[in-house]
Amino acid sequence: MASFSFIPQSKKVLIFLNISFLFFLTFYLRISNFPDKTIEPTTITAHSIVSQGIMRDGCSGLHDYGDYKSQCIYVKSHIGCKPKGYINYLQIFYCTCGKFPILGHAVLLLWLAVLFYLLGNTAASYFCSSLESLSRILKLPPTIAGVTLLSLGNGASDVFASIVSFTRSGDGDVGLNSILGGAFFISSIVVGVISIVTSPMQISVDKPSFIRDVLFFLFSLCSLLIIILIGKINLWGAICFVSIYLIYVSTVSASYLYHRNEQRKMNQFGISAVSNSYFLHIQDDFGERGIPLLGYVDDEKPILMEKNSLGLEDDEQQSLRFSSFCYYFSKFLDILELPLYLPRRVTIPVVSEDKWSKPYAVISVTLAPLLLATLLNTQSEKHLGKRISLVSYMVAGFIGIFLGNLALVTTKASCPPKKCLFPWLAGGFLMSVTWTYITAEELVSLLVSIGHILGINPSVLGLTVLAWGNSLGDLIANVAMSMNGGANGAQIAISGCYAGPMFNTLVGLGMSLVFSSSSETYLIPRDSSLYETIGFLMGGLLWALVILPRKNMKLDKFLGVGLLAIYSCFLCLRLARALGILKPH
Repeated sequence: MASFSFIPQSKKVLIFLNISFLFFLTFYLRISNFPDKTIEPTTITAHSIVSQGIMRDGCSGLHDYGDYKSQCIYVKSHIGCKPKGYINYLQIFYCTCGKFPILGHAVLLLWLAVLFYLLGNTAASYFCSSLESLSRILKLPPTIAGVTLLSLGNGASDVFASIVSFTRSGDGDVGLNSILGGAFFISSIVVGVISIVTSPMQISVDKPSFIRDVLFFLFSLCSLLIIILIGKINLWGAICFVSIYLIYVSTVSASYLYHRNEQRKMNQFGISAVSNSYFLHIQDDFGERGIPLLGYVDDEKPILMEKNSLGLEDDEQQSLRFSSFCYYFSKFLDILELPLYLPRRVTIPVVSEDKWSKPYAVISVTLAPLLLATLLNTQSEKHLGKRISLVSYMVAGFIGIFLGNLALVTTKASCPPKKCLFPWLAGGFLMSVTWTYITAEELVSLLVSIGHILGINPSVLGLTVLAWGNSLGDLIANVAMSMNGGANGAQIAISGCYAGPMFNTLVGLGMSLVFSSSSETYLIPRDSSLYETIGFLMGGLLWALVILPRKNMKLDKFLGVGLLAIYSCFLCLRLARALGILKPH
């Protein structure tokens, strides 16, 4: 096993995820082509289960049957158990893996890890890079780019998961709880950990920026609480809810411009403006810094060990053989990466210097319209019950061929295009959004299915599993930035812990409500636990708003331990109710 030591740890994780993807794909193709024939119940039993299932709402009657054969019939016959995404996970678990539930759990958990990776990596490697390039092309000021495009890049997974849960799955509980759960996790756990690890440094954060962000966040939560209390919302109400973030962006921009003008005036009179310079520096770098989930880096390659530098390998021929083995083995590892890497690479246009490839660019602009047509077809079939015509595929193919030939004659193999970058970046943005939407759709569908299997409300999984998975990058990035970036790094990290969740709440939930209420008034899911979530979240914000100014804006353990305690109490309460230890009113 020593010969595998040259493989970086992140590469090992990536290989594991790709192998898991191949395993699930083979498993799914196997059960699709060879359906399970072991279940042959009597006609009376099947008719009884079907008739009882049709009379129930949702998939709540699944656990009324003790054997997997009856559960399989229920899943196949009941319309409420049909998948919200593209794969029928309940049928895989109860029909294919019915005799071996441990295998079923393992398959679903592996696929859950793959989907989380795809969601985070697509946002980090494609979505964020397109947004950063667009901000440079559009010449946006750093402050506006930080609170708009940068927040969108880091919160893409939360935003699209929320939109999918409202518009596709019809289960707004998952979207509401995932957004609020992620906001609570970041504003409590992440801020608490940052406060504890930086307490010996005695770092102070900017008071006006902190109070402004927390007050806006509290106002946003109060507005959401009013919407939930009313129980319904129309299109204009949803637009007003989203517009709160526009007011926040305007406030941040106005504050930035005011302090920049003040600094210029002071410089003209030769007055030192240390505090204002510090404030402007923080504003220029405003926003949270997201990183790829699981530490994946595109350019990372296996390190080849040609010869032991300590002289432990004396035989030159053996060393040469080992180097040759490492080279071919690294190529084999690159092949294992293809299942997760290649489908996105050949459909998302990329024009960055480090990732530029003319063959990939030509292929991506050719295949992108076909992927969009396929997605339109599946959405039309699920929503309207009919497929789009073959003409649409022909039009998409013609557009793809035209764009591919245009890219072939207008680009160079040595470097990416320097002119007319906006169409390339807009195409990369659109296709990364498409892949993020597809992955989020499947992730929400899987979480709903796992909730049915475990007998747990899917909203609890959205509050915990989905929220934690989407917030993992924020935890790692912000804590590392606060520990290694000094006072500036801590300020940026703390600002991101409030600006990012506020963006997800106002824009993620807001756009979900806009889409849901575009045709008719949308009824908010009646979930009493939402009041508890918002109440605890506001309690954490008020704790930070009271304690931090009393500590002269210095991050310390008292603030951090209090935030961790608030989140722990909330989590214990929700888990106790989910497990039936505490009965809800």
